[in-house]
This record gives sequence, C-alpha cells and structure tokens, in this order.
Amino acid sequence: MKKLIRHLFHAVFGLYMLLVFSVLAVSLFPFLLILPRLAWRRTMARTLSGLVFALCAMRPTVRGLKNLPGNSCVIVANHSSYLDGVILTAVLPPDFAFVIKREVTQVPFVHYLLRSIGSEFVERHISGGKARDSRRLLQKASSGSSMVFFPEGTFQSEPGLLPFHNGAFAAAVRGGLPLVPVIIRGSRWILPAREILPRWGRIEIEVLPALTPPKPGAGGQRQLRESARLAMQASLGEPLVERQKEPAP
Repeated sequence: MKKLIRHLFHAVFGLYMLLVFSVLAVSLFPFLLILPRLAWRRTMARTLSGLVFALCAMRPTVRGLKNLPGNSCVIVANHSSYLDGVILTAVLPPDFAFVIKREVTQVPFVHYLLRSIGSEFVERHISGGKARDSRRLLQKASSGSSMVFFPEGTFQSEPGLLPFHNGAFAAAVRGGLPLVPVIIRGSRWILPAREILPRWGRIEIEVLPALTPPKPGAGGQRQLRESARLAMQASLGEPLVERQKEPAP
C-alpha cells in the first residue's frame, strides 16, 4: 500500500511540475518578444526559473556564491539531468551565456527561448561545425564574455563524473578568465536520464573556489581540465567514469 501511495504521489507531483514549467515557459515567451535588452530577458528567465522551483517546494540551496569573481569567468558544472540548465538559470546572476549542444536547435520553441537569452550552440559531431563553433566561443572568451559549460556533454542514470570535453578550458585559457567549478546535487534523482516525470527532491548548488587559468602553452588546457575534474569529483563524492555507460537520449 505504501509503495502504491508513493508511486501515486510521484505521478501527481510530476504532472504538477510539468504543468508549472509549461505555463511559466509559455509566460516567458511574450517577454522575450518585447524586452529589447539581453540583460532584461535573462533577468526574466532567471525570475521564472526560480518560480518553477518555488512553486514546487524545491527552492535550491546555494553555497559558495562568494567564490564567483566580480568580473567575467567561465563556469563548468556537472551534468546529471535536463533540469541542470534551468537550475543554474535560477541561481546564477543573469550574466552568463549557456553553451548547449546544437541538437537542441531542432526543438523550435525551446531553441527560440534559449537563443533569446543569449545561449551559444555548439556542434559535437561534424568536424567543420565543431571547428567553427570553437572559434566563435574562443572569440567570445577573448572579449570577456562569461559562459557556462557542462563539460561532460551528456549525462547518465548512474552516479559518476564523465570525461570532460576541452571547450570550456580552451575558452578560459584563451580569454585569461577564471574557471569556476560548480556542483549540482539532486537533479539526477529528480529527473533521471530517460525519465519523463520529475520527482520531488532537494536541490543543492555548491560554487567551488575559482581556478586561475595557466598561460597559453603546451599542456595548459589539459592541466586546467584535470584540476577542475578532480576538484569537482572530490566535492561531489561520485566516481570518475572513464567510459560512457548510458548516454542520455
């Protein structure tokens, strides 16, 4: 009986959260059309993202915000769920461009929302597109733009920190920007890979101390990448996974 009640609660809560998210996402759309400044659109996205979690009694707990530099930086966060981008939108200052896989551009409404708040889309598979997008991100980093990367590139159901791609670390080195590791806890439980309905759970965000990028040169990117991954693994308490087991769809 208890198991049945628990499953019923999960189903009702999941449908409720999807309804809240859908209503607020649609509510955001007219603001993206009428607000002329990127900063205003990002602030509105931040407000509505925070409202999603507040209405679902899952307001994130945030520690270490003082570790964010006062100027431009590159953030790298672990990736456990489709909720991760919404969570960071809700808790970070509205100054960051999220770097997202280009496959998302095939989802028209979501693509428009993300592009309207200044997200950057990157090709992961086609070599010409990867090179073009990498050059664009490096130029933005050189100009001092702040960006958020999920360097694992995907996520899986099992706990573990997947190998990191190089883009975030190349951008930090090229732009001379501090690299800030961020830990997201709870999102894998709330919305695991291959699940549709979210569950209630606690969300914790921890901003770790910034890492100073080395000067451009041989091995600098790799050194920064491994330092960030080890720092994140130590705080997250999940194993380092060297081979992807179950990619998200």
